[in-house]
Amino acid sequence: MTYFLRLSLLACAVAALPAALSLNVQAADKAEAAWPQRPIRLIVSYPAGGVSDVVARALGEKLTAALGQSVVIDNKAGAGGSIGLDLVAKSNPDGYTLGFSSISPLTLSPHLGKPLFDPNKDIVPVVSVMYSPVLLLATTRSTAKSFAELVAQAKAHPGEVRWATAGLASLGHIMMEQIADKAKAQITHVPYKGGGQQLNDGLSAQFEILSTNAGPAVMQHIKAGKFKALAVGAPSRLDSLPQVPTLEELGYKSANTTSLFGIFAPAGVPAPVLARINAEVNKALALPDVRQRLELTDNVPTGGKAADFAKQIEAESKANARIIQAAHIQLN
Repeated sequence: MTYFLRLSLLACAVAALPAALSLNVQAADKAEAAWPQRPIRLIVSYPAGGVSDVVARALGEKLTAALGQSVVIDNKAGAGGSIGLDLVAKSNPDGYTLGFSSISPLTLSPHLGKPLFDPNKDIVPVVSVMYSPVLLLATTRSTAKSFAELVAQAKAHPGEVRWATAGLASLGHIMMEQIADKAKAQITHVPYKGGGQQLNDGLSAQFEILSTNAGPAVMQHIKAGKFKALAVGAPSRLDSLPQVPTLEELGYKSANTTSLFGIFAPAGVPAPVLARINAEVNKALALPDVRQRLELTDNVPTGGKAADFAKQIEAESKANARIIQAAHIQLN
């Protein structure tokens, strides 16, 4: 091949680049506009039966109707929600794998050990869904009739009070550590992989205390006398449990927190797809039956812009870092 022929071929190839790039961009835009074209997998970071699972399935029903494609719920529990979000973070960024989780794997786990994924680079918040009050409950094995009695027992009998949570580095775990640190009490942590089995074991009195999100099953068990509510993490007392004080009222302001839940996606999902998901979830949360379903169980629908959700996560992560350091909290 002569020198001039090679130059001619190279010039032709360079000239064709803009057209090829334009075709690729057009193809990508067309694929995004057509999303979704197949079922969507929604990974729930907790076991079936808990409040997060119930809410995720309610949202899945509404999104299936709105998008014209099935939203398949896939429960992947463990490590306080980190297992599920790790699967999301490492999935293809095409909009067909999403996650439903509390923000704890992003705001707590990174400060307590090496996270499974980079919360700042591998995953993106899509939309806030709800915040859920956290109830501190005594099982029938416990003789504590109030929060003050619980603390007194934990101080008088180091390690004998067992407190079950949804897992290591979960919000309940951090609340427990903060309370134990301030009260100068030794409490034994019993971590689970989520709320379902934790509740079942609580009903059979396999430990004294549990912390869990408010939900229909929990409220039924409290009314039936199977659990006694000692305190709640919430901005104010719950209408359904007006006699139960908040942790802030009891002098534990830093432990008086709620669980914020939302939808997440792997980094790299096209912006138009993320915007569509955000819009459809906001529409679903505005529906009267969805709002009523949440509010009847003391869970508060949120919604809003993805950017605002990201700011909330960043602020809580910074606050948790200070709390964990001040309370000397470590994962064993």
